[in-house]
Amino acid sequence: RAGRYAEESERYARLGTGVQKPTVMIIACCDSRAAPETIFDAGPGEIFVMRNVANLVPPYAPDGKHHATSAAIEFAVIGLGAKHVVVMGHGRCGGIRAVVEGSDPLSSGDFIGKWMSGVKDVADAVRHDHDHSNDLQTAVEHASVEHSLANLRTFPWLRMRENKGEVTVNGAWFDISLGELHVYDETARSWSLV
Repeated sequence: RAGRYAEESERYARLGTGVQKPTVMIIACCDSRAAPETIFDAGPGEIFVMRNVANLVPPYAPDGKHHATSAAIEFAVIGLGAKHVVVMGHGRCGGIRAVVEGSDPLSSGDFIGKWMSGVKDVADAVRHDHDHSNDLQTAVEHASVEHSLANLRTFPWLRMRENKGEVTVNGAWFDISLGELHVYDETARSWSLV
């Protein structure tokens, strides 16, 4: 046990002497069961993580209001030079479930309801096109990641870097109960197990 403590102390001492230089940013849900550091077996300093309810990326809106997710994306890509941005959804997401089922807490006057309002149109479109043999919630979880990828591309400086090949934008989805990671192929518009 003392050896493990010394090893961790040395690692944090090294991390504290320099600046962070993660090459990957992950935008993930704040659900305690879907921790990116654990899923990707990453140590401190290896990935830059932004967590919010339902792993949403809002569209670019330089309106002077508070935009924590947008600020984190800007900091990771412009400030830290991250080369890969991943939006990672997960199975059994409570925020997505609330939108799919229309359950509380989603009043228009609260923070969660306002935050999740962008997913309502996504859920309605999926519900309209949904093959009922598949799980509706999973389909909306996937579609929400795809929607966030589109929203990422509304950030002009990110889109420019992606067009130049300096940054990649990727979608992922973690199945909590099976411990499986799926990735989104934008060309094929399909999800596959890693």
